[in-house]
Amino acid sequence: MMVVEDEPPVARQVFGDRLELARQFTAALAAHGEERGLIGPLEPPRLWSRHVLNSAIIAPLFSPGRVGDVGSGAGLPGVVLAIARPDIEWVLIEPMERRVAWLSEQAQALGLDNVEVVRARAEDWQHGATLDAVTARAVSALRTLLPLTAPLVRDGGELILLKGANAPNEIAAADKVLRKFRLTDARVEVVGDGVLDDPSRVIRATVRAAR
Repeated sequence: MMVVEDEPPVARQVFGDRLELARQFTAALAAHGEERGLIGPLEPPRLWSRHVLNSAIIAPLFSPGRVGDVGSGAGLPGVVLAIARPDIEWVLIEPMERRVAWLSEQAQALGLDNVEVVRARAEDWQHGATLDAVTARAVSALRTLLPLTAPLVRDGGELILLKGANAPNEIAAADKVLRKFRLTDARVEVVGDGVLDDPSRVIRATVRAAR
């Protein structure tokens, strides 16, 4: 029998009046995520704390505009962030057809009119450096991720990438790539300390276009 994590009380603090949508999405992911290849069998017992709240807690870091989520997959963080920040236009970029179908279904079911789903690999993005920011979660090491994300972001825009405890070492290992893609002020920020039992870590950096 599948055990799904109970909704933590802190979810109301994180989502506010958008909590019901977060509940609907989490329930759908718990019910269908494993069978559709979106999450592994060990994830339902920690779905809220490890995935949904981990994604949502970074929502205040984004300024209003148009933000891409590269490798959106199950919608973590893209769908969760679209729930938490209805004032932002979210572009969910995902190459796999079955995941694109899931993302589109969820956007429609939840009434998220601030979501655009694009079936593409990040390296095949056709629209140039037009996004105000790009995020990603659990995609790849920073030095591999930067060439996929930085070219999508306008001059002065930001990368806000969810990372694990090894984030400082990832920045050090990506030094040459950071310089190549003209990224400045790369740093690790811990988000949700004192709110979540396991706070989130992001790597942030500003994109500077060639002059």
